[in-house]
Amino acid sequence: MSRLASAFAKARSEDRAAFVAYLTAGDPDAEATVALARALDRAGADVLELGVPFTDPIADGPVLQRAAARALASGTTLDSVFGMARRIREETNLALVLFSYLNPLYRAGLSGAAARARDAGLDAVLVTDLPPEEAGSYATAFRAASLDTVFLVSPTSPAARMSAAAKLSSGFLYVVSRAGTTGTRAELPADLPRTVERARRAARDLPIAVGFGISNPAAASRAASLADGVVVGSALVERAEAAGSDRVEAVAALAGDLAAACRRVRGHGRSRPRLTGAWGARPRS
Repeated sequence: MSRLASAFAKARSEDRAAFVAYLTAGDPDAEATVALARALDRAGADVLELGVPFTDPIADGPVLQRAAARALASGTTLDSVFGMARRIREETNLALVLFSYLNPLYRAGLSGAAARARDAGLDAVLVTDLPPEEAGSYATAFRAASLDTVFLVSPTSPAARMSAAAKLSSGFLYVVSRAGTTGTRAELPADLPRTVERARRAARDLPIAVGFGISNPAAASRAASLADGVVVGSALVERAEAAGSDRVEAVAALAGDLAAACRRVRGHGRSRPRLTGAWGARPRS
């Protein structure tokens, strides 16, 4: 069982959703990123998505666009992201997902990037702008390096695309809660339960994690009642941005509240998601 699958299995055994946090690597510098990762680990995060900054982040809203710009201005490269990952692996128990657009990985060479990711202690790769229909060589390269591959589905994904994304995924299937870009929202969309149910039919025995727009403990609690994992990115990055030099304490406080919200409460109208099969399952062929 991979470290990522183990994180979801541990959360399930504790009757809670896994808390998946996101940071843009190098925002505002490498030292801050490692310090924030340590704080997230202490606060109860299970998984960290470590974002590779990119010049054209088409899936990201203003908060993560600003984070990428700061990281690039500080000189962050794919190599330095791997260096940060190596330190985070040594200093935390977090499962680590490399969160990237395709271009940085493609320029580095998929096989080479996969090997370097593995050697840096990363556990999985998620490429935001790679559709499953075009993912054959990508998935092969990263599976060969014993890395999980995570794919995205959304409310607008037809059943065939959800099935294709689930077939290529291991670790978990990422459900985008709404159409559009990343960013904080006041509440989750009303049709999220239906989207999660459709994704669960496609995923079968694979955990489901919900992200995009989860900005507070109330939203995290609702997502935890539907899915196996809750992904929070923009809210954490925005909190760090606003806090400046006090970013570690500010992010730790929010992360602690979010982690608590991922715990399921028995007897209060919240049901545990129906889960079957082997949590460590690899992609189906």
